[in-house]
Amino acid sequence: MAARIRETVGDDLEEAHDINVTPFIDVILVLLIIFMVAAPLATVDVNVDLPGSTATPAPRPETPLFLTLKSDLSLAIGNDSVPRPAFAGVLDTRTKGDRQTRIFLRADRKVGYGDLMEVMNLLRAAGYLKVALVGLETTGGGGQAAPGMPAAGANPSPAPGGSAAP
Repeated sequence: MAARIRETVGDDLEEAHDINVTPFIDVILVLLIIFMVAAPLATVDVNVDLPGSTATPAPRPETPLFLTLKSDLSLAIGNDSVPRPAFAGVLDTRTKGDRQTRIFLRADRKVGYGDLMEVMNLLRAAGYLKVALVGLETTGGGGQAAPGMPAAGANPSPAPGGSAAP
């Protein structure tokens, strides 16, 4: 506590009622340093292998429209290969012009992320914003397809909560 000396004679010192902010400032500076050191460590730098999902599959529509990006970067709508220049026209024909149709996008495991985003941009340019990403159903955390599940070349079920393209 801080004390002030009075000019009057006596042994009693009067208490000062001012708040000592020095410890408060010290604590704030320590917290600032901790957050400055911890902030760069909070970034995510993890390698991931995304093609599997253990969640319960969403119900499949009666006639799903699959768009496949093959390992050689060629496109296929359903089972028919489609050249990229004619992609939008063929897609409009298959959906009968309904741009609210959900497109189930699946890609080979070897396809790069940039190539997948390029196909999603093609879909956006064509006016199709409802895109669901398709993955294989897996068990547990092993990343392997469950017994009796579709093979990599078969029609796997769409992963639940298929994200819509922005």
